[in-house]
Amino acid sequence: MTALLDVEHLVKTFAIRGRPFRRSTGRVHAVADVSFHLDRGETLSLVGESGCGKSTTARCVVRTVEPDSGSIRFAGTDLMQLGTEELRVMRRRFQMVFQDPQATLTPRMKVGELLAEPLRVHGIDPGREDQRVAELLDLVQLPRRAAERYPHQFSGGQRQRIGIARALAPRPDMLVLDEPVSALDVSIQAEIVRLLEQLRTELDLGYLFIAHDLSVVRHLSDRVAVMYLGRIVEQGTAEDVYDRPGHPYTQALLSAVPIPDPLVERQRRRIVLAGEAPTPISPPSGCHFRTRCWKATERCALEVPLLADPGIGHPVACHHPESTSVLPTLSPLPSPTLETEAL
Repeated sequence: MTALLDVEHLVKTFAIRGRPFRRSTGRVHAVADVSFHLDRGETLSLVGESGCGKSTTARCVVRTVEPDSGSIRFAGTDLMQLGTEELRVMRRRFQMVFQDPQATLTPRMKVGELLAEPLRVHGIDPGREDQRVAELLDLVQLPRRAAERYPHQFSGGQRQRIGIARALAPRPDMLVLDEPVSALDVSIQAEIVRLLEQLRTELDLGYLFIAHDLSVVRHLSDRVAVMYLGRIVEQGTAEDVYDRPGHPYTQALLSAVPIPDPLVERQRRRIVLAGEAPTPISPPSGCHFRTRCWKATERCALEVPLLADPGIGHPVACHHPESTSVLPTLSPLPSPTLETEAL
């Protein structure tokens, strides 16, 4: 089966401009040789600390940021070879949902106008905009009368539902979700995650999910790719990565996930990384993680570890992988609570 999205050897750097003549004084290595694929109806989550390159990777995929090199194939079409007009037409099939919906919703437009705008841009359902807007509000579980209100009249969770509805307007095959729940309260996060799961099943969507909250990611993901300083260091099914992490960085991230059971929390091993993350302007030689890794050897400074299966069932980019459980249990998502703002 052909992958819905197939990314190979993606690279992106940014020039650092100095003064007075704004000459380039160096480069930020944001994404370094990243490869992954996504199937229809599947969720792949890119996770890692802030600055690891996951959001830049997502923007490269939809070409709002131009990659330096690599291949991005969507439904068999090489996006890197498309011109401006061809890319505009193709973008109907993949849409983004952002962390802050308030920043992406024009405050002077009513919700109905915001949802109808993508239909007009892509020439979809001419003459049926009102009907399609009503369908979109039904999909995200908002009352149809919300179409007559402005974005500022809604809560954060409701605005995110509007942002999701706007992304669904042109009937895409894939959503790129860039930290879509990180700014919401925990109970509202649970509602949005359940909504996304429901929409993925109903509409057979593929999700590229960008997040740093590992507890949320586990509940939504089919597969997980862990990024560190521009590289994928571990990739596998959610079960493999969470239950049998092989990379020291993945183990450290999972050990920091809070567990609501005080007895389990006191007994489990917490891995605290030494020092700060290196700058992407001058990343360490060899393994980027070696300056914070308790397993680092001379080989780690000399050789870049390949992303390959060391015998634990999924690929890990580490010279000294060791599958170990650091997360005894994760609490289920909290029961949904209805938002109290009147519509």
